[in-house]
Amino acid sequence: MNKWFVIISAVLLTACGSREPNTAQPGHGVEGSAAEVVKGPHNGRLLVDGPFALELAIFETGVPPEYHAWPTLAGKALPLEEVDLQVELTRLGDKVDRFTFAPQGDYLRGNDVVHEPHSFVVKVTATYAGKAHSWAFDNFEGRTTIAADIAANAGIATEVAGPATLVEALTLYGRIAADPAWQREVSARFPGVIRTVAKKAGDRVRAGEVLATVESNESLETYSITAPIAGIVTMRDANPGEHSSDKPMFAITDSSSVTAELSVFPRDRARVRPGAAVRVTLADTEISGEGKIERIDVHAGENQSVTARVTLANPEGRFLAGNFVTATVNAGEHTVPLAVKTSALQPFRDFTVVFEQVGETYEVRMLELGDERGEWVEVKGGLSPGARYVTENSYVIKADIEKSGASHDH
Repeated sequence: MNKWFVIISAVLLTACGSREPNTAQPGHGVEGSAAEVVKGPHNGRLLVDGPFALELAIFETGVPPEYHAWPTLAGKALPLEEVDLQVELTRLGDKVDRFTFAPQGDYLRGNDVVHEPHSFVVKVTATYAGKAHSWAFDNFEGRTTIAADIAANAGIATEVAGPATLVEALTLYGRIAADPAWQREVSARFPGVIRTVAKKAGDRVRAGEVLATVESNESLETYSITAPIAGIVTMRDANPGEHSSDKPMFAITDSSSVTAELSVFPRDRARVRPGAAVRVTLADTEISGEGKIERIDVHAGENQSVTARVTLANPEGRFLAGNFVTATVNAGEHTVPLAVKTSALQPFRDFTVVFEQVGETYEVRMLELGDERGEWVEVKGGLSPGARYVTENSYVIKADIEKSGASHDH
């Protein structure tokens, strides 16, 4: 059986069993179990204390979510200005939202937005004719509790939300070429007859190693031609008995450094600058290296692209001249005050969310998102700086919440 299936199943079963006691129906306006919920004529929760009753609902049709309330006594509507109503919401982490109410048409209207998620402990206090009436109930949604050891076994990882640097990445394509700074051509110092040739094309040589010997025409003495650098013999134009001239006899290339030649088209030219950091990946592999753009040609090719050149360290010879590569270029970056990792994002209802962790409890956070660059996305609202949120395997949290059947009821 798949290891992850076993772990995730254990998480879901254990989490459901360890969830905080909640006798409330999930969703808005919850008091007691689903069987105990009584709705009023406006489809809000009906709170009753003797002959006094209060229907409380969250209204969000065409407006941000807000509280509406209808007070009655013995089934008859009360003068709204004679009822003092307050609602207190205690959220995960002990943050408290307080609402006062004022008459609006035929109902009392809350003075502020009921922000998402609508998950809190609700305390309601209504005063009429000198008598106070109060109710308290849980209204949880998008919340679950998972023991720390179970979360660890499921691979749930968390980080603290804060500032991040967003990098604008640009993808370019090209190929590997030999680095001209690491190539040498070798000729005879004095003309003469080639007596011996020690190396052929493809041989690896050390700096100072003998490549050939030549008998000088003037001194009739034999001298050695040696390799000026270490590398591979990429050209040999010398054979015993031939006469040397001023033309190159050997070419040596040190492949421990190569150049990536990247095509930059006109639409991207302004975004690519010398000095920009680049990650180069060999086509169809995971082999990669890092470097910076050394220079950009000032003339365009037949396809109107210019060539940007990146020097790459290649000590193991993984990049070969002629190889096709894909490059990711840092085309700009900026720091934002709050960001989360894209790996943390999950869809939830009509929102993109992350799950905040407080102790062993996890709860959904609906996000207002900004720019997304690579592994980071800017957060403009819905999460507080310093909040600890799930970055890896957040789908386990989502699955447990969905398994609990939590709803968004009004």
